[in-house]
Amino acid sequence: MKVVVQRVRCANVKVDGKISGKIDRGLMLLIGIHENDDREVMKWISDKILKLRIFEDQDGKMNRSVTDIGGGILLVSQFTLFGNVKKGTRPSFIEAARPEIAEPLYNDMIGYFKKRSDLQIESGVFGAMMDVELVNDGPVTILIEKE
Repeated sequence: MKVVVQRVRCANVKVDGKISGKIDRGLMLLIGIHENDDREVMKWISDKILKLRIFEDQDGKMNRSVTDIGGGILLVSQFTLFGNVKKGTRPSFIEAARPEIAEPLYNDMIGYFKKRSDLQIESGVFGAMMDVELVNDGPVTILIEKE
């Protein structure tokens, strides 16, 4: 699993011109699910994200988590994170999980965040063409991977 974590001032995702998820200050997550991922990998990454200290404290140091600041989390599925361009110039997505594996795991991740926190949890629509808008705060962007 690969997750691109972006600290944002605000973010939203639209499907067919309608907002499906919107947050103010918090984390925007682009989630790529590998064909070998399972619930344990998802839980490890989700717990890491909830505790990830990338928000500034009173001294200007990145010492606070999204949980500490009471921010929001916006999840967007993105199989293209497993695009492999080692050969040629057209990405191969062979390592990305098929929808029948990825969609339940993505939905489990949304549910896991809702159970493990009191934060605002929003999401895009799995498999849909989405327009994603965000204001990256910093910018701060972190890649979390678990194989």
